[in-house]
Amino acid sequence: MTQTLSARPLSTADSQKLGFSNLRCRECGAEYEPVAKHVCELCFGPLEVAYDYDWLKRTVTRQSIQQGPHSIWRYRPFLPVTSERPIDVGTGMTPLVKAERLGRRLGLKNLYIKNDAVNMPTLSFKDRVVSVALTRAKELGFTTVSCASTGNLANSTAAIAAHAGLECTIFIPADLEAGKVLGSLIYNPTVMAVEGNYDQVNRLCSEVADRYGWGFVNINLRPYYSEGSKTLAYEVAEQLGWQLPDQVVIPLASGSQYTKIYKGFQEFVKVGLVADKPVTFNGAQAEGCSPIAQAFREGRDFVTPVKPNTIAKSIAIGNPADGIYALDIARKTGGQIQAATDPEIVAGIKLLAETEGIFTETAGGTTIAVLKQLAESGQIDPEAVTVAYITGNGLKTQEAIQPHVGHPLLISPKIESFEQALERARTLERLDWQEVSV
Repeated sequence: MTQTLSARPLSTADSQKLGFSNLRCRECGAEYEPVAKHVCELCFGPLEVAYDYDWLKRTVTRQSIQQGPHSIWRYRPFLPVTSERPIDVGTGMTPLVKAERLGRRLGLKNLYIKNDAVNMPTLSFKDRVVSVALTRAKELGFTTVSCASTGNLANSTAAIAAHAGLECTIFIPADLEAGKVLGSLIYNPTVMAVEGNYDQVNRLCSEVADRYGWGFVNINLRPYYSEGSKTLAYEVAEQLGWQLPDQVVIPLASGSQYTKIYKGFQEFVKVGLVADKPVTFNGAQAEGCSPIAQAFREGRDFVTPVKPNTIAKSIAIGNPADGIYALDIARKTGGQIQAATDPEIVAGIKLLAETEGIFTETAGGTTIAVLKQLAESGQIDPEAVTVAYITGNGLKTQEAIQPHVGHPLLISPKIESFEQALERARTLERLDWQEVSV
């Protein structure tokens, strides 16, 4: 039997303008008022936001969405906020690129790249989840916000907190890439560099959240934060002309983004914005931190934690909170969850850049590497509409790719020097093509 536990209720005025109603345990179904809470008191299962889909079906139309702002907030009725003026820094509505050259290379005729490498304001999909989390944090009365992060989330939390006038302290592993550290420090938060991996950082943050009562976007605010990832589903459906893709490839860290994209597609079907159709969900992990891929490969319904050891630090979560739910989605949609080695990740970054002019970080390189594996093994349909999600910008992880790209040709300011260098470049290019053909 569903049990409602006490907390601050929504006002009547709020409930009349919202699609969301409460929090619900994903395991036992217990319901809670929508406060800063992320774990069920009865079974310790994760809480997620529940919605009134009948209200949404009566209220939201394609036209009402298209008349909204050019950001994630065009989908505000599907997001867990009460404010009519949410924190809007232009996040979302990133390009859906028809990847013809990459598609030809991989033998895929209808390949698209959802390019959150250019998402605002900090060039990763995390800007979506943080915009939602911090809007809800302000509604709940928090004045200090925080996060445990492998980099991108720290950047987003620091930037959007600065815009919103919130105090901010962020926690990161001490060995993070320099670009991501700088990408947080510039917004002047307090930055705690923890001597440990992400899972250790996250455990520390849970203690801090309990003791200090701060709003941690991916801990006590997690049910609201995670809903921001659904906008990646909404935008793709809208950009494809209000229809779903046939198959997707998504990077996996905690598994939250993967599960929320699935939820977003299902919600658009429930309220009649798109026609229902099967969508195959494929997941991509780095071999050096692939607990979900290992469980999938071995046919397990549980995920065994691992110690991360990969260049793909942004998805290096050894104990993924939503791993079992990602496994379920992959299996019931007929998808795959596979892993790529570090060299394959580097090759994926270079392949996307050389074919489509998109410079992604290591998580995106993982997605492209697994996409390539699936295409070459015949595990995805070459005729079907395929969307690969690129979730961050390559400028953030330059260390991973720097040793694997060339160097400028140093010349003197004379035509002869230029021509000699040009011939050397052409010779090297011919040698590269011969090596590839062999």
